[in-house]
Amino acid sequence: MINLPILSLALWFPIIGGFLILLFGLFSKKIPVIGFKLVALCVAFSSLVLSFIPLVYFERSVYDMQFVEKMVWITDFDINYFLGVDGISIFFLPLTSLVTLIVIISAWEVIQKNVSLYLGNFLIMSGLLIGVFCALDGILFYVFFEATLIPMYFIIGIWGGQNRIYAAVKFFLYTLFGSLLALVALIYLYLLTKSFSILDWHKFALDLPVQIYLFVALFLAFAVKIPMWPVHTWLPDAHVEAPTGGSIVLAAIMLKLGGYGFLRLSLPILPDASVFLSPFIIVLSLVAISYIALVALVQEDMKKLIAYSSIAHMGFVTLGTFLFSSLGLQGAIFQMISHGFISGAMFFSIGVLYDRMHSRKIADYGGVCSTMPVFSAFFIFFALANCGLPSTSGFVGEFFVILAAVKENFVMGLFATLTLIFGAGYSLFLVKKVFYGEITNKDVVNLADVNTREVTLLIIFSLFILLLGVKPDLITDLTEASVSNLVNHVGRGKAY
Repeated sequence: MINLPILSLALWFPIIGGFLILLFGLFSKKIPVIGFKLVALCVAFSSLVLSFIPLVYFERSVYDMQFVEKMVWITDFDINYFLGVDGISIFFLPLTSLVTLIVIISAWEVIQKNVSLYLGNFLIMSGLLIGVFCALDGILFYVFFEATLIPMYFIIGIWGGQNRIYAAVKFFLYTLFGSLLALVALIYLYLLTKSFSILDWHKFALDLPVQIYLFVALFLAFAVKIPMWPVHTWLPDAHVEAPTGGSIVLAAIMLKLGGYGFLRLSLPILPDASVFLSPFIIVLSLVAISYIALVALVQEDMKKLIAYSSIAHMGFVTLGTFLFSSLGLQGAIFQMISHGFISGAMFFSIGVLYDRMHSRKIADYGGVCSTMPVFSAFFIFFALANCGLPSTSGFVGEFFVILAAVKENFVMGLFATLTLIFGAGYSLFLVKKVFYGEITNKDVVNLADVNTREVTLLIIFSLFILLLGVKPDLITDLTEASVSNLVNHVGRGKAY
């Protein structure tokens, strides 16, 4: 274990760096754009190194919080600057930093307007997201959870598509409404326990009716963020209008805040309510897995298809979480991490096509394999990973959850398996329409294959998808102790 405040460094370094880039961009017109890009690249790479350090020194056999930092923030209400990570949260730090680095590189030649603001917003958001995964104080968690909305709102609203203002406002209002109810729940927990410590809340026993009220309030915040059916309608609009970097971070990291919230707050604090209401959550998850996958099949916009695909895949996260088994929870966590790479790769790939064609309509493509063979090979690999091809990370998480579901109830497992069929349907439909067949659009003839920068990012995505697919124990070994502890803790709720 190291003695440095490593979590604070990983959290605040990108925030401070992002603010400096943003401020210098606003008030200094003499700094060339390349200067902002190079500084942002250095900050993002340094943040990645800082976020990997806890992973290197993490003790896998310990389920308690590690790298804990605590200092008084607001004395009168016992609000503390309280940070720590366990097996559930440790992987989300390097994932967030790596995705941010990829976004910075992906924007190198693409973003031409307000470059410093664009890069600064992503760096700030990276630190805020890390803050969510590290926070062990209820108010600190809420501050980071809500603050992530601000940079994403500007990213969609400034650099988005034609309907960007509508999408940005819808995204902000949906997520803000749910989060305000969560704040009420957190304040009520403080009134009961006289503490804002999340770890203290884990130890406090509550009556079932109180737990149900609190669970509903937290559920609305986390369900909107994932998002679950039927509060998912903001996501396709946000994805379609967001720039490529915004879609990558939204799908790869921000959707995971809801699943993480269930694991960090709902299950350990409200175990009885979690078990009591689990049939309702499981039904919503199965609807997301099956119905939303069918909706994806009829989409005409590539981004919207992948957005609906994300909703279906995140249904596995909630399904695995509310099965209350080690296998299900391991699958849920693995699915969140895997989906971060696969969805990020898919949205980046669509961005590559959009940069060349300025269209996301499936009908505008066809025969791309003939003109972009290298890019086509990568995209088809990502599409196969998206529908759960064995030896890719997309298979492992879904397999764990399906296995846990079959052990719980065969019919439930059967419904969960439908997503593998539907996922193959919409993924292969997209590949067929875009990459194969005759070239009907003359613009496709002139498409240039991927350049060195784009190939580098595609290789990074591919390596992680393959690595986690063939070596899932890189994740499961580190999450096992914390997951087992959570299952044992929730076990007392099953007595209800």
